[in-house]
Amino acid sequence: MSVLLRLASALGRNDEVPNQELAAQLAGSGDAAAVAELAAGAMRGPKPIRHDAIKVLYEIGDRRPELIAPHRDGFVALLQERDNRMIWGALCALDTLARTEPDFIATHLAAILDAADRSSVIAMDRTMSMLAKLAARPGTGRFAWERMMAALRTSAVNQTPMYAEFALAAATANNPAELAEVVRHRLDGIGQPAKRARLEKVLRKLEKL
Repeated sequence: MSVLLRLASALGRNDEVPNQELAAQLAGSGDAAAVAELAAGAMRGPKPIRHDAIKVLYEIGDRRPELIAPHRDGFVALLQERDNRMIWGALCALDTLARTEPDFIATHLAAILDAADRSSVIAMDRTMSMLAKLAARPGTGRFAWERMMAALRTSAVNQTPMYAEFALAAATANNPAELAEVVRHRLDGIGQPAKRARLEKVLRKLEKL
């Protein structure tokens, strides 16, 4: 039975449960042939299949990134799509590879940043997550850190606490004082108590570095 027939759209479902269950099963079994079929479906299938396939792939990547790593070039190719769901799905998949394949991600960072700029909030969230992982590493860190700081200075209020938390994970390898300065500046313009509390927590952690 083709693994594509087990996707939510193929089953006539409008929820993500079949996709989530399939991802968990394939991550457990390590079925490389099924993962390859999903990757092919994400690249060439009908739109509902493509959307479901990329969802399953990045859910597998969250659990076992090595299973989707052979298809990394395909994820980069998907960044050229006009379909926002495929763009942010590909970025989600690439984010799961950022710790195990950092040099690959760094090589394609220009395409990743361009896609994030053209796409959705989700796309930028996952790109910031990737940048944080790169920023924590020698060699790829400085450029990634600078892009994170630039994004954090101008990010939407709703995203600012999350982006500050991402940056905190890479601060020790870069410039904690710079991050603290940016967070303090953003605090001046944020009134919501919950968001302020998250940013203040970042500042307290930075003081201990």
